[in-house]
Amino acid sequence: MAPGNNYFEDMVDDVEIINPPKVEAMMDLDELGSDLTQYQPKPNLSVVNNVRELLECPVCLNAMYPPIHQCSNGHTICSGCKALVHNRCPTCRHELGNIRCLALEKVAASLELPCKYQGYGCMGVYPYYCKMKHESQCPFRPYNCPYAGSECTVVGDIPFLVSHLKDDHKVDMHSGSTFNHRYVKSNPQEVENATWMLTVFSCFGQYFCLHFEAFQLGTAPVYMAFLRFMGDDSDAKNYSYSLEVGANGRKMIWQGMPRSIRDGHRKVRDNYDGLIIQRNMALFFSGGDRKELKLRVTGRIWKEQ
Repeated sequence: MAPGNNYFEDMVDDVEIINPPKVEAMMDLDELGSDLTQYQPKPNLSVVNNVRELLECPVCLNAMYPPIHQCSNGHTICSGCKALVHNRCPTCRHELGNIRCLALEKVAASLELPCKYQGYGCMGVYPYYCKMKHESQCPFRPYNCPYAGSECTVVGDIPFLVSHLKDDHKVDMHSGSTFNHRYVKSNPQEVENATWMLTVFSCFGQYFCLHFEAFQLGTAPVYMAFLRFMGDDSDAKNYSYSLEVGANGRKMIWQGMPRSIRDGHRKVRDNYDGLIIQRNMALFFSGGDRKELKLRVTGRIWKEQ
């Protein structure tokens, strides 16, 4: 037994004892404070992008929302396009049936994505199923070109559109809150929904579009002048304007609030939200032999207190 005891005693002597770290050397979590956030896991952007690609409809290329349909091979399609492809999968041509991709719908519900108008200044991040509603009302969403003389498809923010109107459409630009314009047409019998003129005014640090149009109201041709605000409707309500036309001892006056360019010029026109002049009255104001249209429209813009 003696030799065995000596063996175990030698083993004990060879053991290296490791002391625990001193308190001073340990990480002080209290000192980290708010820096703890840097240790929180960050979302994997590549994974998010891959999921976004999965949520893109292969037909319309828009984001898919419930119900999301799939074929027996797992290819997905949005509900709006399902009828357009006659119930056939656009990827493999198998019949779609009524299979819902519930797994993808649940994955979408867990996503939070930035607004697609981030490039225009919106810094919001929204749950996937709330994102589309926000974007339809986002105050940073771009405006359509207000030029009514052609079906212009250009969109952008206000400074960009002002430059676009000036450079591409050659629109007259004026500074000031009052205006005095003369509209002349040699053959007032020709109407055919013609848009005659668009003028842009700069005042109060904002831009306004003055429209003058000829169109058919029922069977009668009429002329109409109205003002639109280059901005949102919430800001347009801070301004008012008046229009006046007359001659030979007669006068017509219109006063109202400018509509936002969010409303297309046709919508404003079809709501008759402006100064409407019947052709007979317009020719009376023109004087002479009543064979040439010569209308002088004056007006002003002011800011409500």
